[in-house]
Formats: sequence, C-alpha cells, structure tokens
Amino acid sequence: MQWEGVLGREQDFELGFALHSLLTVHTMRVSVVMPVYNERATLRQVVDRVLAVPLEIELICVDDGSTDGSREILAQLQAERPQIRTLLQPKNMGKGAALHRGIQDATGDFVIIQDADLEYDPAEYTVLLEPLIEGSADVVYGSRFLSARPHRVLYFWHSVGNWILTLLSNALTNINLSDMETCYKAFRREIIQSIPLEEKRFGFEPEITVKIAKRNLRIYEVGISYWGRTYEEGKKIQWKDGVRALWCLMKYCITEPAVVRRGTALPDVAPLAAGRRPDGLPPAD
Repeated sequence: MQWEGVLGREQDFELGFALHSLLTVHTMRVSVVMPVYNERATLRQVVDRVLAVPLEIELICVDDGSTDGSREILAQLQAERPQIRTLLQPKNMGKGAALHRGIQDATGDFVIIQDADLEYDPAEYTVLLEPLIEGSADVVYGSRFLSARPHRVLYFWHSVGNWILTLLSNALTNINLSDMETCYKAFRREIIQSIPLEEKRFGFEPEITVKIAKRNLRIYEVGISYWGRTYEEGKKIQWKDGVRALWCLMKYCITEPAVVRRGTALPDVAPLAAGRRPDGLPPAD
C-alpha cells in the first residue's frame, strides 16, 4: 500500500509537470529574428516552415538591402501572414546589423535566430526551447555536431575552420561548446536585449559567445540537424569571415569586462502557464 501511494504521487507529479509544460508552450511567445539578403529562392519556403511550428510565433524579417526581389516577396508575405513583421535596412549593412535591429524589436518571451535559407530546420525549435522553458538556461546553442540527425556532407576546410574557431573560443572563454559558429541560438529575450552588440557582419557569432560567457550565463547545447548548401546554392560566408571571427574572439576577450553574478535567478514560468506574460501583460493575440 505504501508503494502504491508513492507511485500514485509520482504519476500525479508527472501528469502535473506535463500539463504545466503544455500550458507553458501554448501561452508563451517566441520571436524569430531572420536576416534576409538576396534569398528569393528559399524565402517563401523557410517562412512557411517557421510559421508551421505549433507555437505562438512573431517572425521578424530584416531585409538587409536585397536586390533580387526578396523585399517584394517579404511585402507579399507580410500582407498574407499577420505573424510577420518586416524591417528594411537602408542598404546592405551585414548580418550582424540586421540581427541587432531585429533583436531590439523582439517582444516575445524567447528569441531564436533563423537564417533565411534551408540549412536549419524550424521544426527543431521545441528542442532549442526546452532548457529555456524549464528554467535551466539563459542561452541555448543548437549544435550540428551533437546530433544523430541528418547532416549534409560538404566542405572539409569549413569543418576544420569551425573546429579551430570553436576550440579557440572555448580556450579563451573557459566554456565547452561543440559548435560556436552555429546559426541556431535561442535566448531569454531580456538577456539578449541587455547585451550591447557591435559586430555588423558574421562577427556576431564570436562576439555574442564571448559576451554571454563573460556574463556567466547558463548556456546549454542541444543537437540539431543540418542541411548545408553550396556556394552555387547561395552560401555567403567566406574565408575572410573566419579571419574576422578570430579577430573578434581576441578583441572581445580582452575588452569585454567580466560580469560577476550574485546567484542565478530562475525565470518565473508560472505566469506563462496561467496565461500571462512575465511582464504582467496578457499573451499577444
């Protein structure tokens, strides 16, 4: 009888936790920030995939001076889909600059970075968000090297460069990431909006990694799939971006002051489960 009582309490706890998690997922809001530069070939498809995720999505598309018709496609999509907000850069200013603008305009409980190609799968948002929803993490990286999911086989020297950059990043910051250069990063909104960002182009990845490490934030990694593309298919990153990443790692490790946190305050997920946002406002329609 005693064991039956224990098992009954465990089952009640598991059921309650599952119900709490379900309510949390369905009442939270996720801001997806997507920089766009000449991506007309994949733009409609990636937007469809993002908005097919069973979450309340705010999709912030920041066009970075596209000249291939992407701006016109975004205007059409925004008229068709109320979840989309389009921001237009006056000229091509770089991926980092587009991310800065989109991040500061985000209103969701969490922020996810999404490229406008098909290399990353939005269906894996729930995997990225899990440590954030549970209150275990401030930042989650989606690692292409931790997963048994499909990975397209592509450039050897790209993988070597990524490994070197991640190794150097880990050595300088004393954290143990497996994929520093991944696109998929998810944040508590108030965390990412509180970090001053400077890098205008692909230096965003090493800059944000150093700055979250310096703030002693709780970082988690989860495995994701990766459907890489070739340069003929539109890949844009070049060898000089790797050199810039090295420079950014050294620069911010030297210039960015360490922030001492006096304990870790867990986010209050109860308002989400109760149908309220942490800032006291009701969930957006």
